Amino acid sequence: MQGNWDPPYLPEAAIIAKAARIRLALFDVDGVMTDGKLHFSDAGEELKVFNVYDGHGIVLLTGAGIATGVITARQSTAVEQRTRELGINHVLSGCRDKLPAFQELIRKLEVPAEACAYVGDDLVDLPVMRRCGLSITVRNANHVVKRAADWTTPSTGGNGAVREVCELILCAQQKFDACVGAYLR
Repeated sequence: MQGNWDPPYLPEAAIIAKAARIRLALFDVDGVMTDGKLHFSDAGEELKVFNVYDGHGIVLLTGAGIATGVITARQSTAVEQRTRELGINHVLSGCRDKLPAFQELIRKLEVPAEACAYVGDDLVDLPVMRRCGLSITVRNANHVVKRAADWTTPSTGGNGAVREVCELILCAQQKFDACVGAYLR
């Protein structure tokens, strides 16, 4: 890799090699794109807090030609709005069993499972994590999920972990310096 802007948290060579093959990056929402807490207003409206750095990481990934998506067990207006803002084209909500949704998406996109990264944090994510080419979890994930993941992010869910995943993929594909360079012109 040896880029001018490589982040300090890059994993070992085997993980970087897997990240170099990624064409589709998929994320769970609660606990990955958020801190996992559920907030409800007095009116019963579900509220979610997203990290702007994570969002910009997804924008960078998409701009570099990597497809992005979410697979989440919950239905949420907040998720619909946030994914629309970020340009995430593949939003699979209400998927209590995530594996069939994953398999249908990769079939539709004609992307092999080995070219997919999935970031999850709880047991419901394990079936997809076991099938994809690069399985990632966040620092505050369930202990079983941490053992099953190829890589655990230094940051917790909702606090920069998604950005770390995006930068890992961009660095592994030698695209990160160009992303940074676009802001230095």
